[in-house]
Amino acid sequence: MVNCAPKRSPAPKRRFRSVVVDLEELLTHAVASVALFYSVRAARFAQSWINVPLLAAPPAEPLPLVSIIVPARDEERSIEACIRSLLAQEFAPVEVIAVDDRSTDATPEILARLAREDRRLRVVHGEPLPPGWVGKPWALDQGQRHARGTWLLFTDADSVHAPAGVASAAWFARAARADALSIATRQEVVTFWERALVPSSLGLILFASGTFGDINDPAQPDRALANGQYILVSREAYDALGGHAALRDQIVEDVEFARRLKADGRFRLLLAGGDRLASVRMYRSFGEIWAGFTKNIYLGANGDLRTLALGISFMSLISFVPPALALRAAFRGRSRLAAEALMTSIAIVATASWGMRKAAFQKRLALLQPLGTALFAAIAVNSALRVISGKGVVWRGRRYHGR
Repeated sequence: MVNCAPKRSPAPKRRFRSVVVDLEELLTHAVASVALFYSVRAARFAQSWINVPLLAAPPAEPLPLVSIIVPARDEERSIEACIRSLLAQEFAPVEVIAVDDRSTDATPEILARLAREDRRLRVVHGEPLPPGWVGKPWALDQGQRHARGTWLLFTDADSVHAPAGVASAAWFARAARADALSIATRQEVVTFWERALVPSSLGLILFASGTFGDINDPAQPDRALANGQYILVSREAYDALGGHAALRDQIVEDVEFARRLKADGRFRLLLAGGDRLASVRMYRSFGEIWAGFTKNIYLGANGDLRTLALGISFMSLISFVPPALALRAAFRGRSRLAAEALMTSIAIVATASWGMRKAAFQKRLALLQPLGTALFAAIAVNSALRVISGKGVVWRGRRYHGR
């Protein structure tokens, strides 16, 4: 018996494939446009980038006393190198105040030994963390109470300073008539994961915050950034803003300090490159990197989920999406589209290479940019989920649920 039923037309299937192909092409063009925006915006950084020069001789006018406050919680790996570099400062009078924030390792013993060697080092034994306070602001608040200087330098225990570093920063701030100066320190990256994640992550934070010109423009109070690894501020401005007591519940206290200082309008904040002044090794393992940035990202975005979602999308488009599109197009025999996606990926890596050179990283680390940026996007998702779910973030053995 002959089947007279009409055969199904393959047209719907062809139309579906056509729509998929069109979306694939549109996405490739969109990613290329994002890459162009990334390159153009990065070029703007070159126009306003400033570096603090390292003094080779004492300045003509004597510099004021600088009180250097170092918070230390379980910092036995790095605290001695940090303190010795600060006690070896030239061209500027300094006093060093180290706050042992209830360490459980050998940090207290190391600080006690160093204090016996040099009377300019004062060790403050931290008190228990009061309710409503975050660990680092509490340690810094305790340290500043003992400071005699007209300028305060807050710096991390994993930093190492050039002999003329503090004098150079104080001289630069005075010459620029700034009330506060924060610098982008040189970042020491040793392990594979440090090289893959730290340069890309720090570059993206600066990229999102604005150029040095934007950040240093008093007329743009919404563009504010400071690096908690190194903040030099006059005692007058610090006290007028309420000191760290006003930042007691802030996990990302450095960014909040910059926002408040710019919003106040009475004082001037400068952010500059300072890789010759000090170096820092932030983290030493993948786990430390994951935990450290998880602590900061969501709160650094001020808890704005829309901003965070936009940032995660942007990071995806400049990391794994271009090479994925190139591979898919090549597999499907669409050579022109594959070439476009591949060139987009190359352009993004080239832009990252320029940025890394500017920030004193090795240019070849830009080859790890797609991996580092994709992982940073994953950390951003983790940061948001932990805070929103109420699990909070954990740092230095303390769990925080606040803003």
